[in-house]
Amino acid sequence: MPTAEGLDQEISDAEIATLAARFETAPPEDTLAWAIEEFGTEVALATGFGPEGCVLIDMLVRISPQTRIFYLDTDLHFPETYSLIQRLEIRYDISFERRATKLSLATQEQLFGSKLWEREPDRCCQLRKVEPLVQTLSELRAWITAIRRDQSAARSGAHVIESDGKFGLIKINPLVRWSSLDVWKHIFKHEVPYNPLHDQGYPSIGCAPCTTHVNPGEDQRSGRWRGTTKTECGLHQ
Repeated sequence: MPTAEGLDQEISDAEIATLAARFETAPPEDTLAWAIEEFGTEVALATGFGPEGCVLIDMLVRISPQTRIFYLDTDLHFPETYSLIQRLEIRYDISFERRATKLSLATQEQLFGSKLWEREPDRCCQLRKVEPLVQTLSELRAWITAIRRDQSAARSGAHVIESDGKFGLIKINPLVRWSSLDVWKHIFKHEVPYNPLHDQGYPSIGCAPCTTHVNPGEDQRSGRWRGTTKTECGLHQ
């Protein structure tokens, strides 16, 4: 896995801090436009097709429709998620890059036993999400994510632009200071396609076996890996 030593040497830590301050209050579209100008073909948007990701797809296609957009296919997503992918591709006349492990679910079961996601969710995420992501990010100088600060304690300190020491490149978070209300306002204003499961009590959607319904008053991500201490799949620090 890349280390902090592999970070883009053309942008110093001081410059990253200056850029983060510069774009802290800027519209997300300005941040995206800067990312495209700065990194060109060496930046891509990673999406899991949550509402935030759908918003960024809508924005990015308007700014630079040729910019790469990829997703990590674990082969365990909800049918509604796969349907959404098709709807978005048709709506915006684009094709998403599917990145996935070569390890089939059948082979995974042979090697590690059935339902690895229940017994060792971290290992399952590592095999089916983190390793394909590492390979994809090795081709880039920067990646764009849809994280927001108020999604979880682990994300509360995120900056609009920051060094990603875990994967060794620049991480760009255009929606980091947005609220959930901001996201949904954009979706409804621009008629952005979204996952219908969000209307059925699933505010945060991951793999089907690891995502449950969220009751009123619960944290939005409480339905992810319910019953465990796990809160992240390993993509974000």
